[in-house]
Amino acid sequence: MQKPLLAVLMSSAFLTLNAQAADLIQVYKQALANDATYASARAALAAGQERTTQGRAGLLPIISATGTNTKNNGDFTPYNVGDIGVVNGQLAQVTARNTDNYTNLWQVQLTQPLFRWANWENYQQSKLQQSVVEATFAQQQQDLIVRTAQAYFDVLTAQDNLAVTRAQKEATTEQLASAKRNFEVGTQTITDTHEAQAAYDLVVAQEFAAVNDLEVKRTALQQIIGTAPGALATLRTGVTIAPPQPASIDPWISAAEAQNYGVVSQDLNLEIAKREISKQRAGHMPTLDLVAASSHNRVTSSGTQKNNAIGVTWSVPIFNGFAVTSKVREAISLEDKARNDLEASKRAASQNARQAFLSVNSGLAQVKALEAAEVSSKSALESNKLGYQVGVRINIDVLNAQRQLYNTQKDLSKARYDTIMNGLRLKSAAGSLKEEDLVPVNALLVN
Repeated sequence: MQKPLLAVLMSSAFLTLNAQAADLIQVYKQALANDATYASARAALAAGQERTTQGRAGLLPIISATGTNTKNNGDFTPYNVGDIGVVNGQLAQVTARNTDNYTNLWQVQLTQPLFRWANWENYQQSKLQQSVVEATFAQQQQDLIVRTAQAYFDVLTAQDNLAVTRAQKEATTEQLASAKRNFEVGTQTITDTHEAQAAYDLVVAQEFAAVNDLEVKRTALQQIIGTAPGALATLRTGVTIAPPQPASIDPWISAAEAQNYGVVSQDLNLEIAKREISKQRAGHMPTLDLVAASSHNRVTSSGTQKNNAIGVTWSVPIFNGFAVTSKVREAISLEDKARNDLEASKRAASQNARQAFLSVNSGLAQVKALEAAEVSSKSALESNKLGYQVGVRINIDVLNAQRQLYNTQKDLSKARYDTIMNGLRLKSAAGSLKEEDLVPVNALLVN
């Protein structure tokens, strides 16, 4: 017999309950090993760390060896062949002669730059570019923490929503059965039954949506950790979320404007742009190199020649069609762009820190208010149930009280997770988020 659709969705959304639930740190370890985005960032870091070595190469000597091996085959025929002439100091008949010879030439040359300002600035840029890559990787590490935690708590939120929806379904089922019984005995109208039936049908639809949402959230987590997630540790009952420290917003904003890795990267890019101006201006400067060479040239027909040389070579640019001047103007404009990008990055980091700080404190207040609302909603539901039994409340009053309670529980669950996530985002905006910051968050969970 074919299983109902809901049962199929349930079986795909949950794993066996006897499996050990994984906590946030364990899931993060899986993300470190399997997340493709993080692996890409790690490879980009390894590639970027070669920048300094490449930039330094322009300051170090260049040693090269060249050589040729040539065999020449030929004949020399004078115009007066056959005549009597002087050949090797004696009178003889002039004849054609063979000119075959073998040439072996090799040379070793060392060139050491003595003054090449462009190469020096390129070296300084390469060190800054490596620092940019390292800052970018640090940002990717923070992003992985945030992405993993967000996906983890999204799954918990979806699980809570499904659990609350199923509890609401059970309560609505009881209310529907009660309305039907009361209608059969004539103590209530058919309207009460229809209202209870409508509420039941609605919550069944919500249950399907909740199951689907849970599966989507689990798939999103699977995309990060590379495998289907098992059971996850859940938030402790009545957990208390710590407020941000320091409690003032100003230190967070200051830290964001100075330590945020996006700001650090843009600050380094500005310095690179400044170096680029100096590098392009080097096109007007002379260059000076030390050159040392040793050569060996052996020709079978004439003998062997050896030569050793050392000296300096220099070059002074005189006119290049205004190319250098144009490149300098371009570099100046790009420096202005980098300066504005830095300012925009600072403002964005400041805004993110301010928004996260306010969201954490607002979330803490919201959690406290929703906890009180949950208590009130439970009392209201009990009162409406009692009033319904004694005839002073109608069925719709009980259904509305149930809906209010379960909606409050969903909102409370989401508010807790959002507050925790905003705390992590606040540290990320300030550039201080590390793996160790997951430890206190993980302490809020229970298997």
